[in-house]
Amino acid sequence: MKILVVSDTHRRHENFVKVIDELEKDIDYVIHCGDVEGEEDYLESLLKCPIVFVQGNNDFFTFNPAYRVVKYEYVNVFVTHGHRGGVAYDPFALVDMARDDDCQIAVFGHTHRPYYEVKNGIHILNPGSISYPRQGGGIPTYAIINITGPNEFNIELKEVR
Repeated sequence: MKILVVSDTHRRHENFVKVIDELEKDIDYVIHCGDVEGEEDYLESLLKCPIVFVQGNNDFFTFNPAYRVVKYEYVNVFVTHGHRGGVAYDPFALVDMARDDDCQIAVFGHTHRPYYEVKNGIHILNPGSISYPRQGGGIPTYAIINITGPNEFNIELKEVR
């Protein structure tokens, strides 16, 4: 099972479309970590697979939740934008939240910078921004979670080329 993880599109979809065109046949689900700015229906229309959203700090008129737990076959994923949890200062704050919800992976956005680390057995992932990157080099990024079995998965940060 392959999950595409994106964040912070901010109504700019060129790179999202490029990645979908490239990976569409291979992805089973999409996670959007917030700041979609009311474009949920448009992004859903581009996909042949399910997509889940959470509310970002720029999603003013959305009914998306601040966080959610998504259960895939063998892996539970805690999804949030992170602006309410202080992830810009301490992404490890997500470890306890993920563990409380029996999740092996915690994904977030908000900082527009890709990040991946394992802390106390919880995989913490920020795919960066696919539209407005802020890390050195300014290359748009996304992530792929490949789930192969019970508690068997790998996570890849990718650059849009």
